[in-house]
Parts: sequence; C-alpha cells; structure tokens
Amino acid sequence: MDTKLVRAFTKICTDGYNQGWHERNGGNLSYRMKDEEVEEIKDQLNEEAEWLEIGTSVPDLKNEYFMVTGSGKYMRNIQLDFEDNVAIIRVNEDGTKYKIVYGLINGGRPTSELPTHLMNLEVLKHRDPEMRVVYHAHPANTIALTFVLPVNGVVFTREIFEIMTECPVVFPQGIGVVEWMVPGGREIGVKTAKIMETQNVAVWYHHGMFAAGHDFDEAFGLMHTVEKAAEILVKVRSMSNIKINTIEPQGFRDIAEAFNVSIDEKYLFERKTYEIGEKPE
Repeated sequence: MDTKLVRAFTKICTDGYNQGWHERNGGNLSYRMKDEEVEEIKDQLNEEAEWLEIGTSVPDLKNEYFMVTGSGKYMRNIQLDFEDNVAIIRVNEDGTKYKIVYGLINGGRPTSELPTHLMNLEVLKHRDPEMRVVYHAHPANTIALTFVLPVNGVVFTREIFEIMTECPVVFPQGIGVVEWMVPGGREIGVKTAKIMETQNVAVWYHHGMFAAGHDFDEAFGLMHTVEKAAEILVKVRSMSNIKINTIEPQGFRDIAEAFNVSIDEKYLFERKTYEIGEKPE
C-alpha cells in the first residue's frame, strides 16, 4: 500500500525513532481515517475479519476506521515493512469491538494501549471533528521531570511555559498529568481522555507523553516543543534549583494578547521565590 496517508504515518514514526523517543517497541500512534482515505483502499480491506473486544466502549466512533501501530512492533521497522507493523481496524456498530481489516500480516494485535487511543480520539472528535491523531512516545527529558515535579498539571505547565516563550503559544491550554498507573487498561484511558476534553498534551508520570493534533505534523510538533522545553529545564535544574530570571505572569498575558491565544489564569500565579517546581498556594 502506497498512499499519502501511509507515507505521512510512516514519517512520524521514523521521525520519532530518530529523536530517540521509541526505544525497542516503545510508543504508539493512531489516526482516525477520513471517508475518502478509506474509499481509496477499500478493495484492499478484509471486511470478513473476526470481531475482537476493545476493552472499553467508544460508541461515537462506531463504524469508523483507524490506522494504528501494532503491539510489540518497533517504530523503526515501519518504514521497512508497513504491512507487518501497522493495522487498519474498524470499530463495530456499538463501539465495543474492532476487527483488523488490513495489516499485521504476520499476526499480532493493535497497540496494547488501544483503549486509551480510542477513548482519546472519541473525546477529541467531540471537541473538533478534524482532530484525528493521537501520538504516544517516551521522550527522556519529559519523563525525567516526572521524578522531580509534583503530580500537578498546573505546576508542570508553568515550569514548561517559563522555559521557552513558544510554549504558551503552541499549547496555551497547558499540560495535563496522570499519576503513575499500569498502562494499557481502561482506567488510565479514562483519566487521559478527561485531560483531552480540554488539552492536547497528557504526561504519564514515569512513562511518557501523549500529544493530539489535527494531523501528524501538529501532533509531532507539539510533542517536540514540550520535549525541547523539558530538555532546557533539565539543564537549568542541573545548574541550580533557583531561577534568577524567568517570564513573569504579566509577560504571559502580553504573549497571549500578541499571539491572540487564551491562557488560563490558573497558570499565572505569583511566586514568592523562583524555586523550581514550587507549588502554587
């Protein structure tokens, strides 16, 4: 299969691997397909495949098709053999089952975190029908911060916002965080989906990051921006636990006005000191 969608899907997987975000079989990617993209490959789909349990219910995704990475598959291998490492699945009429209609030709299942992906894609569809991508990776600096910052999305967001001026412009809604949980099940999917009701970034503590977007470039660029800021913060913290200079709350308000974005005031609390990771009162 060689389509524009396949090439774009492959590119983000390869780009993420080249960033070092996908050790071994780490990370996964899902995309809610457009009707015209399904129609383009309709003659290659096996609609006689068996129905399998999703492990959750996503009724508002009924009868839709999704391109997803396979469980245990390596992102670096997708560019070498797309059909072996990626699946196209279809969700059934009541949103509780799926079937593999293309790909994973040597056996296997979609990503073990399929419930989280589908629950997030359902929430994103409610927000904006053109939000189609959910991307999960293991960027090292973001994960490192989960060991030294409190499990608090307001604090995490403020620390990242302060590090790089572009951050509140790229993701003014901020970052949501999920405390450490065993991945792959419904419970962690519910918590992540709750974040995606209003935000496009979710950080799983001691595990990785989810980024959502209208397309692959947007999702990848969002994760890249957060991880770049996290890298700078890790370097700052290695030099000192105190910031001598930082962006003040009014500076964020000025950014919001200049770039016509809305930044929630909860992120703009005044600090008594600039100790890194300090909780707001």
